[in-house]
Amino acid sequence: MQYGLTYFPTDYSIDPGRFAKAAEDRGFESVWFAEHSHIPVSPATPGPPEPGQPGLPREYYSAGDPFVALSFAAAATTRLKLATGICLVPQRDPIQTAKQVATLDVLSGGRFLFGIGGGWNRPEIEHHGTPHDKRFAVLRESIEAMKQLWTEEKAEYHGKYVELAPSYAWPKPRQKPYPPIHVGGAGLRAIRRAVRYGDGWVPLMGGGEDDPVALMPRLRETLREAGRDESAFEVSIYFCPPVRDVVQRCADAGISRVLFPTPSVDAAAMAPILDQYAELIAV
Repeated sequence: MQYGLTYFPTDYSIDPGRFAKAAEDRGFESVWFAEHSHIPVSPATPGPPEPGQPGLPREYYSAGDPFVALSFAAAATTRLKLATGICLVPQRDPIQTAKQVATLDVLSGGRFLFGIGGGWNRPEIEHHGTPHDKRFAVLRESIEAMKQLWTEEKAEYHGKYVELAPSYAWPKPRQKPYPPIHVGGAGLRAIRRAVRYGDGWVPLMGGGEDDPVALMPRLRETLREAGRDESAFEVSIYFCPPVRDVVQRCADAGISRVLFPTPSVDAAAMAPILDQYAELIAV
């Protein structure tokens, strides 16, 4: 099993290059940078946390662009895999995003993992012109169009929400046919989406009917039904608690990777957190 770290790149936390180098030096396999374009002021979204008031953590409002931040991480490392965790594809232009993915993969030497999702914040999604209830259809079509841009000399795609007339686009990704696509989401619907057009599944650690460890047999069944190679399909547990028993349960279930959360803090505060995580994975 591999070990990775999740991180919100902000203007008040450790520099993404320094964070990535610290992760690589401590033996972590990957870093996963989160994305939020903005958080609209809306009754549907709690505001920033204040004394005695609930709210979204500050990093949700402060997250920088993950591709820019990952380019700094790429320049500071040589082996570490670099991932979006999660890129909110329905909020993005698929043509430009395909170019960002390909460029980062080329410049990093083929170390990029494309973590994707449909998003959850209705106002944020709809500010980008995507209806909330259509976001997963837009996600699928966007990925299908990107695959054409990454693999075909003359790319073309015609969907209900995404339209691409015959076009040339370079660079092509270094990884062939394209960087692995890891689809985020919880439960059986997310499993079906991941198996349909992804190379991996990235669920949040949770309980009940959405417990990803308990759903592993259903995932394997869905992969077999789709004729997919189970050995080539990865499962990465997002926000995995850094608890030895939890990590061991994931390992016993055949989970490919666990992703430990890191706070948005400066370098001095981050170092002991990474040291603690490194002791856990070294055993």
